[in-house]
Amino acid sequence: MQGERSEERVRIGEVAARAGVSVRALRYYEEQGLLVAERSASGQRHYPPGAVDRVRFIQNLYAAGLGSKAVLRILPCMEHGVLTDEMHERLLAERARVQVQLDELTATRDKLDDVIRAGQAHRRA
Repeated sequence: MQGERSEERVRIGEVAARAGVSVRALRYYEEQGLLVAERSASGQRHYPPGAVDRVRFIQNLYAAGLGSKAVLRILPCMEHGVLTDEMHERLLAERARVQVQLDELTATRDKLDDVIRAGQAHRRA
């Protein structure tokens, strides 16, 4: 049974590589309570199989501008689907904020596309 359990666990370097983050970032996530690792007898960190997806989701939340405290409040809701009215309102507010960012990025991309098209037309002329 112990051998099966350790096979399911993933070492820190593998999680970092598969999630595209540094080992240092994973240690920070642990310090912030965002990620939990078990320690082997030799002190090595071992993460559950879903750790890579969790780290990617944390990265997306950070990229959307959320801080560690907000991410820490959101993660349990995402994992368990249990929302208080207050958390529901927070998530809606965060979603609206992310949508504004997406709209702004889309507008920027569209302007870049216009410049690229104009540049290509100029080069052909």
